[in-house]
Amino acid sequence: MALLLSFKSGLWDAARLPCAFGTIRHLSTRRKPQAGERELPGGVSSQVTPDHGLETAKDQSEAQPHKPWKGRALRNEFWRQFRAQTVPSDREELKNLRNDDFPKRKRSPPQKPLPVERTKGSEILFGVAPCSLALARSKRNFFQLFLKAGKGTPSPMLEEFSWRAKDRGIPVKVVPRKVLDGLCKGGVHQGVCLEATPLRPIGWQEAPPPEAEGGGSQLLWLALEGIQDPMNLGAVLRSAHFLGVDRIVMSQRNSCPLTPVVSKASSGAMEVLDVYNTDDLQSLLKAKSEQGWEVLGTAAHTKDLDSVPTVSCLDFRWKGPAILLLGNEGYGLSPGTRSLCQRMLTIFPGRELPPGIESLNVSVAAGKRFHL
Repeated sequence: MALLLSFKSGLWDAARLPCAFGTIRHLSTRRKPQAGERELPGGVSSQVTPDHGLETAKDQSEAQPHKPWKGRALRNEFWRQFRAQTVPSDREELKNLRNDDFPKRKRSPPQKPLPVERTKGSEILFGVAPCSLALARSKRNFFQLFLKAGKGTPSPMLEEFSWRAKDRGIPVKVVPRKVLDGLCKGGVHQGVCLEATPLRPIGWQEAPPPEAEGGGSQLLWLALEGIQDPMNLGAVLRSAHFLGVDRIVMSQRNSCPLTPVVSKASSGAMEVLDVYNTDDLQSLLKAKSEQGWEVLGTAAHTKDLDSVPTVSCLDFRWKGPAILLLGNEGYGLSPGTRSLCQRMLTIFPGRELPPGIESLNVSVAAGKRFHL
């Protein structure tokens, strides 16, 4: 910075040197006023007419030439005004340097809308397993299939999706990857997205009688109360389907809906299972208990429930039809639901655990209890 200012000052001195010499030369060659003349401002002499041969004090003072210091004052004033008009101030110069070092940030252009048209009220399934099982089970209505565009020949998997969609009259669109990322909001789509109607839980009143499911005394139902995380819900549905749960019932209150994220987390099991819901879970539990079903709750091993006996999953013996309850990820089962349980199942850890991680994730706990 100091070097730059010194360089610029030298340039200005070099530029003004000829002007200064010209001014000095003009002052040195100026004619001195003669007797009977007076000097006007600007170096011009004027003849003075004497008033009857008498000179006043004022005339004598005007007849005297300017002193040298007045010329220097004029030159200094001239250069001061010249610099003020041409040379930027230090503050302005520093501001310009700062702006050069830190240019104004350009505003990002507004995001363009996705170049696809969506059907009102539809949702986007994404991933190979959810889209494939949804097409196979046909529990939804389908509008469009989106496949990732590639440079070479499409993969056999994408060709199969295209063939299945065209066979059912579903329009197929090959789009860039960025379009697929926008459709599924950054999810792992694996090059496939499917626009379809949402999948809703079936009302409990529409469920078939238990005898239609078969299984006899080995029926096992799963009741979910207040599961809110879509990843947990999807993992629970996947474990329940793998381990042979006969029916799944969800409480309508404080429960996660059946979204495409749930379907992806379940690896498409949500597209296969019939998921029911009820607005009165406690009445359902009372009815099943009167029919001879055993109502089993779940609790962390640290909870001591005196009113309900707690049994380790390793010691539990399954004798008849049962309904297993899983509660919210944070607080578990509600007090009213817990009071209807005949036994509570728990999983004991293999070591001493610090507070905060003394329990399993609800999806992992569900798989462990189903297996036992």
